[in-house]
Amino acid sequence: MSENLTKAGRGVHNQSIRLLRPAFGISLVLANYYRFHYLGARVWTNMKSRFSLPRLLQLVAVFLLVSHVGSATTTPVAARRHRRMVHRAAAAVASHASTAWVHRASYRVPAAAPVVVRGGPWTEPTYADSTVGDNADGEDLEVRRAAVEALGGYNGSVVVVDSSTGRILTMVNQKRALGGGFQPCSTIKVSVALAALSEKIVGGDGKLFRHGGYNLTQALAHSNNFYFATLGTKLGFDRVSYYAHLFGYGEKAGLDIAGESPGRYPAEPPANGGVGMLTSFGEEISQTPLQLAALMSALANGGTLYYLQYPRTAQEAAELVPRVKRQLDIRSLLPEVKPGMLAAVEYGTARRAQQDEPIAGKTGTCTDGNTHLGWFGSFNDVGSRKLAVVVLLTGGRMPSTPGPLAAGIAGDVYRSLAEKKYFAARSAITSATLMSPETCCAR
Repeated sequence: MSENLTKAGRGVHNQSIRLLRPAFGISLVLANYYRFHYLGARVWTNMKSRFSLPRLLQLVAVFLLVSHVGSATTTPVAARRHRRMVHRAAAAVASHASTAWVHRASYRVPAAAPVVVRGGPWTEPTYADSTVGDNADGEDLEVRRAAVEALGGYNGSVVVVDSSTGRILTMVNQKRALGGGFQPCSTIKVSVALAALSEKIVGGDGKLFRHGGYNLTQALAHSNNFYFATLGTKLGFDRVSYYAHLFGYGEKAGLDIAGESPGRYPAEPPANGGVGMLTSFGEEISQTPLQLAALMSALANGGTLYYLQYPRTAQEAAELVPRVKRQLDIRSLLPEVKPGMLAAVEYGTARRAQQDEPIAGKTGTCTDGNTHLGWFGSFNDVGSRKLAVVVLLTGGRMPSTPGPLAAGIAGDVYRSLAEKKYFAARSAITSATLMSPETCCAR
């Protein structure tokens, strides 16, 4: 009896398979049909004739599908033959639809493309002759040669300033250096660090948090965004803005330099990220290379913010009289800020600027609109002649991170001048008729 039950069970199983097999085949054909119908519909939506060739082919596929359902109980040979017919019809629909899609696409009128630089949505080339249009009259030609050779084929600007007088020794790519400026990226962190130290937001070990986290030196060396965003939040926009203007943001750095722009500083916290984005990335600030060079000079000389002067003849250079814009009360803060800038070059983001002698600096990397930016503001910390060297790179796809790349270019400037014993010579002493420090940024 159990054997009979087993046979009966097998019979039911086999009958189920025979009944389900056509249904399974139908489901596959239905899936293929609807897939091809969707593709055909997308391609031929705009065709004027309702009975175009793709539509007729689709109707044939439907007819074959229906006939396949009606022949579910036909012999295996007939079923296989019928399936082959269905697959051929479906393949014909797909083939014709795909061909029509490619054919139509090839004649589609393209939309007007934006003017961009090859390699991405960039509006600035990475490589260019940055000396075009420059007038080197009155510059220190030894310094200019070093700067031009270091910049090479990159699209950017190099500004070198004598920190003891405020004289611009060279300005490679004068149009870029004097223009409206760019987002300062992480170079803004130097002024934020000075503001936080002035307001005693940071003190002692330089840590913001009791348990772990970077101190000020480490945060400057590694350009830690969270650390400086936190400083900005603790300071508040009003205090951040006050110190930024004190250090020269939002005003011209030079004295009667034709074509110079004052850059821009926002009147309120940025819409994107608030004061934290401003103090970590320089959001909504436009900084010029001259502004950064003036601040680096003040750090190098102990706190004197000079008007930058750009003599246009050798005689003007010889007769230059330094002019003080204002004295910055930062001398006592420098021992807290300089270690971080020295560490940036020693083991941080500016390692490419390393020299035999110490260099203090701060990198900046970000994107301003459709332009990649690389900044490096720096000064040599030893020698009789202390120079501020600022590099700005603009472009699209760059061979490496723009900020460290800019640091490497500045490093080549220092290295070239050191080989010529430039830092051992003293600057010519001019008359010390200095302008009285002006009152700035009253609170």
